[in-house]
Amino acid sequence: MRISDLQTKDVVNQNDGRNIGKIIDMDILENGTINFFIVEPKKLLKRINIYNNETNIKLSEIIKIGEDVILVDLR
Repeated sequence: MRISDLQTKDVVNQNDGRNIGKIIDMDILENGTINFFIVEPKKLLKRINIYNNETNIKLSEIIKIGEDVILVDLR
């Protein structure tokens, strides 16, 4: 799967059903492994400033990658 495929999916927290946003970038370590994905909030939430501008999602927090959604476990 390519990063461009992941960028089209919504990232949703399974604990509260909140749509966190979409993946815009990723942090890669020197050895080539992915450290975390950077998720940008939806445009409406960015204007209201309820959430920070970006959320970092570690690979261990990803539960399932579906056709339209990436489920994550953020506590």
